Amino acid sequence: MPIDDDLSTNRASTLRGLVTVDSPWSFEDTVQRLLGVIRDKGLRVFDVIDHAAAAAEVDQVLRPTRVVIFGSPAVGTPLMVQHPLLAFELPLRILVWQDGDTTRVSYTDAAVLARRFEIDPVRAAPLHAPMAVVAAATDRGGATPP
Repeated sequence: MPIDDDLSTNRASTLRGLVTVDSPWSFEDTVQRLLGVIRDKGLRVFDVIDHAAAAAEVDQVLRPTRVVIFGSPAVGTPLMVQHPLLAFELPLRILVWQDGDTTRVSYTDAAVLARRFEIDPVRAAPLHAPMAVVAAATDRGGATPP
């Protein structure tokens, strides 16, 4: 079964509340860099869901697609105590997906989460973690991608 190439970056990035950035790194390098940055920031990786592998188990083909689930129970728990429905969004998630020759990284905009759950902007600061993690993981920092 061929990979569906109809999903364009423009369509993906226009979904309300999602941020999508391009990574200069390969798909696998991007995933590994994200995991490294998450751990370096003292956050916990709860799981990595490999949707393409799951698709292969049922004889279907899906472009490389993984969801990295991460966070900090020490930070997230107090937010969920005050805003119980925030548990729908925590732990935080970052999607890494292959779009042709480009690796893309997507996450939910923290400002959208804060508005949706009526969280004071100061208390919502931890929800910005995906932005910081993605920025660090996709930054070339003088390095040239392999």
